[in-house]
Amino acid sequence: MTHLSQMRDNSHITMRSDMVSLQGKVAIVTGAGSGMGRETALLLARDGVTVALVGRRASALEEVAQVIAADGGHAVVVAEDVAATGAGVRIVDAVHAAAGPVDLLVHAAGASSSVQNARWVPEDEWRTVIDVNLTAVHLLTQALLSDLLRNGDGTVITISSLAAVNPNLLGGAAYGAAKAGVRNYMTFLHNTFRNEGLRAVTVLPGEADTPILDGRARPPAPAEREHMLRPEDVAEAVRLVAILPQRAVVQELVIAPTRQRDTSVDIEISRNTGAPDGAADRKDSE
Repeated sequence: MTHLSQMRDNSHITMRSDMVSLQGKVAIVTGAGSGMGRETALLLARDGVTVALVGRRASALEEVAQVIAADGGHAVVVAEDVAATGAGVRIVDAVHAAAGPVDLLVHAAGASSSVQNARWVPEDEWRTVIDVNLTAVHLLTQALLSDLLRNGDGTVITISSLAAVNPNLLGGAAYGAAKAGVRNYMTFLHNTFRNEGLRAVTVLPGEADTPILDGRARPPAPAEREHMLRPEDVAEAVRLVAILPQRAVVQELVIAPTRQRDTSVDIEISRNTGAPDGAADRKDSE
């Protein structure tokens, strides 16, 4: 597999003179230990950003930090569960102590439920998905707003999902609701703080080959993942909206696989996953 680091010399040859230089900026990337968060952190670090890597698994974050250091970049590891009580303030305090004020915030942490049907999803799974995908986004953003507004040029980017606009049994009831909620929240930030210079951006990816797929009722087979988005594709989308001239904001960016696979089998399996014995849903045949 070709890593983004191998494409460094050729991937960003041309850039308009009025594009924003990220050199010397400080960014927080949540979910930085794997998937879209990891690739976003690596890409931003190659642009000269000091990246605060946030996630639950210190070992995974340390591995990312080592890759960044080997590539000549700078990273700060903050091992923290974004959904834990008080996590937002602790993350900001740690980053301030290690790197100073923050210019860019990327919410890439995500969680999904193992049960997708609203009829069967357990309360604890529902709350976890909402906490990680929505509540944690608000609390960390809230803790960082003073930083992001201080110079009139802050940017906050949240990786939502096309499940926000087309919810179904593939992503599940909790995931779709949380991603729709965070999309609404980002629109609130856009409408409220745009005239203070804050750019609030929602990236809505379609199906992507990330570790979250392994938690589905029917994880897609390798052949099915071949044409999905890759985490680095979404990272490039994040970078694109971050380097636009400050006068321009992409309020929403949809990025999806060119080819769309048949998900009917996945959806039918998800329909009854988690159902008590003898209580399975029957698909409406009318």
